This record gives sequence, structure tokens and C-alpha cells, in this order.
Amino acid sequence: MNNIIIYCLVILVLFFFGCVRVNQMFYYPDRTVYATPKDSGLSFEEIVFLSRDGTKLNGWFIPAVGEAQGTILHLHGNAENMTSHFGFVNWLPAAGFNLFVFDYRGYGKSAGRPHRTGVYEDSCSALAYLRSRDDIDPGRLLILGQSLGGALALVVVGDGEQQGVRAVVAESAFCSYRSIVRDSIGKMPLLSFFKIPLAQILISDELSPADYVSRIAPIPLLLIHGTQDEIIPFRHAELLLERAREPKTLWRIEGGDHTPAFASPDSPYRRQLVEFFVAALR
Repeated sequence: MNNIIIYCLVILVLFFFGCVRVNQMFYYPDRTVYATPKDSGLSFEEIVFLSRDGTKLNGWFIPAVGEAQGTILHLHGNAENMTSHFGFVNWLPAAGFNLFVFDYRGYGKSAGRPHRTGVYEDSCSALAYLRSRDDIDPGRLLILGQSLGGALALVVVGDGEQQGVRAVVAESAFCSYRSIVRDSIGKMPLLSFFKIPLAQILISDELSPADYVSRIAPIPLLLIHGTQDEIIPFRHAELLLERAREPKTLWRIEGGDHTPAFASPDSPYRRQLVEFFVAALR
């Protein structure tokens, strides 16, 4: 009997600490301003728009330098806010694309607190906002998501937000919420033995990319992932590619860590991304 009591107490302790870790795992927002388009010599319009539930969201619309080939929606990762991620995409207006970046609820100047359904609805609402503008072609929309944003891009388009979307790019995206929790718990010496049952108990797989990626076709899909990504292991990209339908492509970045493709101004992947988008717009 004593052994059973001890075992139950251990499970309760593991469950408690697992819950704390899960609640902290997916969202790390802050309100610091790290950069603005002005720092990159770009003109921009500060935007306030509403999510589906009325939450006020903040974003920047940066027009293309010269004639626009299309409009890119950028969905950023789970830490800090859009201002710290802007360096990944600040080169796209000079390449001939309008660019819209925004903050999910609870990030930057956006109101509210982040949660799974909320950030999904925020991403859908960002697309709806772009379609409402009369100064862009709503039939030439492109989506680029990174990390959490890559996962959101796959779910948003896979769940039916396809009007006008000509291509989807997801860099360093995860395939499911439970798989990320299992990976994280597996790194904890006291919890690793219980990673599978704990993940099943602690978190659902609702709105997981693996359940939606097959529905993106016939829109062209590009997955990008570093083989040495320690935050979201490369196998997530392989699983997503396996579930996706044609047309689909995976850029395997040998030795790359998390979101490596566009971090450097000298990266060849910047030019290749432009070529991918231009081909999708033909």
C-alpha cells in the first residue's frame, strides 16, 4: 500500500511540474521594441485591426519597393514580438513584395493573452485584413511562417483560408503539440520516463499541423528545416512532408539550427525564396 501511495505522489508531482512547463512552452511574448522598418530605410504604415473575437492586434504594412509582385504575410515565432523577428523579412520589400507583419495577441502592442485558439484566429484575421485592402491584389497572397508561425501557416491554410493564397512557406515548423511536449519532457531526467503518458494528459493535439498539412494542396508548399535544430528536431519536417500532398518541397539545411534560412543577408536561401514565390505567382 505504501508503494502505491508513493507512486501516486510521484505522478502528482510530475503532473504538476509538467503542467507548469507546458503552460510556459509555446508563448514567450514581450513588449520591447527591437527594430522598426525605419531602421531598414523602409516606409511603413502602422496598422491596428481586430481578431475574430474583437481583440485589437498591431502590425506593420510595408509596401514593395517599386511595383509589387505580390503580398507576403509573415507569421513570426513564439518569442519576443514582430520587431525582433523583422530582420528575417526586412529584405522582401526590396525584392518586390508588399510585406505585412503583425503581433499575435499578447505580443508587442497587441492586446490580450496568447493561447492556441487565439493565435490561430489572429492569423486568420491577418489574412482577412489583407484581403480587405484596396491597394493590393488579393489574389496574389503569399504566406511565410517561422517556427510557431510556420505551424500556424500550415493550419490556417489547411483549415480553409485559401482564397488568394498562392504559396505557403513554413520554416522550422513542428508537426504536433504533443510531439513538442514529448521532446521537451524527454530532456528532463525526472520526467523523461513518463513523457508519453504525460504528453497525452497535459496537452491536446487540437490545431496541430500534421492534421491539416494534407489539405493545403494544390497550393504549392515549401518546408524548410535545419538538420541540427535542437528546438524543433528535423524529423518534424520529415513527418510533415510525408503527410503533405503535391506540390510540396523540403529544403534540408545541412547543419542548420533553428530558423537558419533567412538570418544572414548573404544566405542563398533568400534568392531561392524569391524564385519560389515568383514561380508560384505565374
